Amino acid sequence: MQLLVRPAGFRFLLPAMPRSTDHLGQRHYPLWRIGPSRTMTFDQPRLMAVINVTPDSFSDGGEHMSPTAAICFAEMCLDAGADLLDIGGESTRPGAARVSPDEQIQRIQPVINGLRSAGIDAPITIDTTSSTVARAALDAGADAINDVSAGLEDPAILNLASDRHAGLILMHRVRPPDQDTYSHTYAAPLVEGDIVAAVVRFLQDRVEAAVQAGVALDAIAVDPGLGFGKTVEQNLHLMAEVGRLAVLGRPILLGASRKSFIGHVAGIDEPAERDGASVAAAVLMYRAGGRFFRVHDIAMHRRGLAVAKAMQSGLSA
Repeated sequence: MQLLVRPAGFRFLLPAMPRSTDHLGQRHYPLWRIGPSRTMTFDQPRLMAVINVTPDSFSDGGEHMSPTAAICFAEMCLDAGADLLDIGGESTRPGAARVSPDEQIQRIQPVINGLRSAGIDAPITIDTTSSTVARAALDAGADAINDVSAGLEDPAILNLASDRHAGLILMHRVRPPDQDTYSHTYAAPLVEGDIVAAVVRFLQDRVEAAVQAGVALDAIAVDPGLGFGKTVEQNLHLMAEVGRLAVLGRPILLGASRKSFIGHVAGIDEPAERDGASVAAAVLMYRAGGRFFRVHDIAMHRRGLAVAKAMQSGLSA
C-alpha cells in the first residue's frame, strides 16, 4: 500500500482529480478503494442504500429493527439496483439520543453476519463514529467505515481504517446529532460566510489527518454533510455548487434523501413522502457533477438518474 507522507512543517495538498478531462473532454472521477480487494468507479451514478437498524431514525425508525427485517430490506435494495449498503445502529437525525457501542453492535452485527452468511457479496459500510463498533462491523464482514464525525469523535477510527485497509468516508458536520436541530429551524447560520469554502477547508484537514494516520488516499471518500448543521439556504447552495467540491480530489457522497430541507422547499412534512423531491435534488446534483448518492428509495433514484445520465450523454455526443 502506498502512503503519502508529509514532511514536517509542510501542508498536505490534495489533487483536483475529478476536474481533469481526457482528449474527448470527458470528466474523470477518482475511484474509491472500499476495501483491501474492492474498488468502486464513478463513471455512472452509484447508490448507497440506507439500512437503519434503529428505532428513532427520522424517516424509517423501527421499520428494520430485527435482523430479519433489515436483511430483507437490504436484499430488496440490492434487487432495485443499490451499489452498496450503509448499515447503522445509531440515528444521526437532529436531536437523536446517543447509543452505546455495545447497543450499536447488538443491532448491526447480526445484520452484517446474516447478509454475508446468505452469500450477499455487495459492499457494506458501517455508519458509526465509534472505533469499537466499526471494528465489530469489519469483523462481521463490512468493507468500509462511514463516519459522520470525520474521525473527530473517536480518532482511533482513523488508525483502524489504516490497519484494516478499509475504505473511509469523512463527513462535515458542525454539531453532534444530540446537539443539533433541523435545517429549517435555525434562527441564524452556524457557519458564517461561504459554506462551500468552509466545507472544503474542513474536509481537506480531515483527509490530511486520515492520511497522516496511515489511511491510503484512494481509500477515502468525503461527504459535505447535507442537513448537518446547515440552514436550508446553505444546503441548497452546497447542492448547486457540488462541482466546487471536486478540488478535494476524492469521491463525494451526497445525502439529501428525505431530509428536512427537502421537505421545507417542497412543502412536504412526512419524510417518507419526499422521495420524488429527493430524486429531483439528486438529478440536479448529478448535472452539477455528483455521482455518489446515499438514498432511501433505490428504485426511484435509479430510474431518475438513468434518465439524467442518458440526457447528459446525448447532449455531449
